[in-house]
Formats: sequence, C-alpha cells, structure tokens
Amino acid sequence: MSSHKHIPTDGGQSFGHNPFAALSSDGLPTTPENSSTDSGPPPASKPTKKNRGRVDILRVKAGRGGKTVTVVKNFVGIGLPEKEQLARAMQRTCGTGGTVKDGQIEIQGDQRAEVARILTEANFRPVFAGG
Repeated sequence: MSSHKHIPTDGGQSFGHNPFAALSSDGLPTTPENSSTDSGPPPASKPTKKNRGRVDILRVKAGRGGKTVTVVKNFVGIGLPEKEQLARAMQRTCGTGGTVKDGQIEIQGDQRAEVARILTEANFRPVFAGG
C-alpha cells in the first residue's frame, strides 16, 4: 500500500490520444468577429405590453360575517403559482391578509383601487364588477 499513483494536475502528461484531432473544420461556418453573447437584451427581459385578459374586481360582504373582502376572479390562462404571487404582492401593498381560494384572489378590506393598480402593472385589464 505504500505505492500511490498520483495523477499530475499541472497538465504535463496526456492521458491518451484526442479522438477529435483528425477532424477538420473545413466546410463549417465561421463565427462573426463581433459576436458577443451580450450584444443585446435577451428576449425574456423585454417588457411585454401584451394584454393578458380581463379580470373582475368585486367588493363582497355577503357570507363573511359583515366583513368586506375584495375578490379578483375570472383569470384566464394563469396557474395557481402566479395567482399566489399576485396575491402576495396585493397583501404586501395593501398591508392586509388574503388568500387564493377556488381560483380567486381574496384580499381583506375594500382594496379595489390598489388591487386594480397591481393588476394593471401585471398587464391585466381590471374591471370593477358589481358589489
């Protein structure tokens, strides 16, 4: 056990032959000289002005023990994680509690103006319906 085989890490000795050494780059396209990976903003960072659809904002008291709740419903094309993210932003901005229940966002209190502003920033078209 006294003989240990050490592998040099200084790049001195080669481990064998390079299987790609015999290949030629003839016929391959050349890279442009001014190619840069950060030549422009990536497509994902562009702000999208696309309208993501209409959502309804309601002020509801019925069945809640006399407490007022702002309800946002009729989301189309977004999943539960994004609804939860929007609900957290609304709770933080309004300084109140809230939840996502049955595909709707519920925020405590009459917070329709703040909720509409957050939805507009997220490219939704808020509509005040009933209540």
